[in-house]
Amino acid sequence: MIPALSAGIIFLATYALIFSGKVHRTIAALAGAVAMITAGIALGFYDFDLAMEAVDFNTIGLLLGMMIIVGIIQPTGAFQYFAIRLSRVSRGRPWLLFLGLSWFTALVSTVLDNVTTVVIVAPVTVSIAEVLGVNPIPFLLGEAVLSNIGGVATLVGDPPNIIIGSAAGLSFNAFLTRLGPVVLTVLFVSTAFFPLVFRRELRKEPENLENLERLDARRALVDPLTMRKMFWVLGFTVLLYFVHEPLQFPPGLVALIGAAVGLLWVRPKVDEVMNFIHWDVLLFFIGLFIVVGGLESAGVLGLISQELGIVARSGILIASVAILWISALMSAVVDNIPFTIAMVPVIKAMGAQGASITPLWWALALGVGFGGNATPIGATANVVVISVSERTPHPISSRRWMSSATLVAFLSCVLGTLFLILGIGTGWFL
Repeated sequence: MIPALSAGIIFLATYALIFSGKVHRTIAALAGAVAMITAGIALGFYDFDLAMEAVDFNTIGLLLGMMIIVGIIQPTGAFQYFAIRLSRVSRGRPWLLFLGLSWFTALVSTVLDNVTTVVIVAPVTVSIAEVLGVNPIPFLLGEAVLSNIGGVATLVGDPPNIIIGSAAGLSFNAFLTRLGPVVLTVLFVSTAFFPLVFRRELRKEPENLENLERLDARRALVDPLTMRKMFWVLGFTVLLYFVHEPLQFPPGLVALIGAAVGLLWVRPKVDEVMNFIHWDVLLFFIGLFIVVGGLESAGVLGLISQELGIVARSGILIASVAILWISALMSAVVDNIPFTIAMVPVIKAMGAQGASITPLWWALALGVGFGGNATPIGATANVVVISVSERTPHPISSRRWMSSATLVAFLSCVLGTLFLILGIGTGWFL
């Protein structure tokens, strides 16, 4: 009883610090990890070796590898180049520019971290909007929302998917074939919905169309040779993801292979590439894995899973729909990464009791992916876009976000639920 109580207090204190925003989340996670190991040794339920076993190094390796690849590509100006090219193709028509930039962001987010994608694309979008004399809000909102949606489609598109895929042993192809059709449908619905909400802004004729002709995409591309090399590396890495299961390569190894090939071929300045790696994110993940591992060793998650296991055995469809909507609601108000890490051992324990849990993994991925769009703080990409907008004359207010993106999140979850019901009924999600 005392180990479970102690582990529960440390877990709740850690998550309270993370969500309070008063302490950097990485500091909170590492402090919680140290407290959990110390309490575990003192009370005999956890130790350093068990803590290391709790860390999912497949997830850490996948994140690190993709960060290195992005770190080599980003200084080339490749993303800025394609964004400017899209603006030229649209000929300044706001609705066409909206479609181009939003879908470009969604597409890139399926193979690269969506936060990195919006960090790169959002400032370019603001510059293009200033050149044309149009309001950047519809474009920024579309990029944030569609980056979150696009990331749900693949194993590597969103950090929660990386965690789920590693824990459940789900392959890149499994994510793409199960969640890809859901995401594609949601993307079409979302891009049909946004022009209705922002019809006044997107119908406005640009004021400075002649300035668009002065934008030279080639100037943004500062290192075309490295860009070409890294696109070959990225293509090779994505190809490995498609075949990693028969090769018995874990996804983390695939990402590190891509990173190693890129480093050997391009041979960039290592210190510059290291600056693009989010070390705080990696340490945050490690700390949370240790905290949740302690909670599991103390038997707390076993008790929770027993209760949820009763629901799962009474009906996997009901349990899946419940997890989707609970995950969506939680992800709207808290960071979806710690929530996902906390849910993984719970679902695993439900499987150990004999419940069929594969649909629960898909439900969790859909819930945390789509639910993050409901509020400005629901996903890191949202926070980045709002921060960028605050440096313009048109900051995105919470009210503006809730009047558009929240409705998209709700529609996304409804569509996700319908696909989940269909997938379980046909056996596709089983």
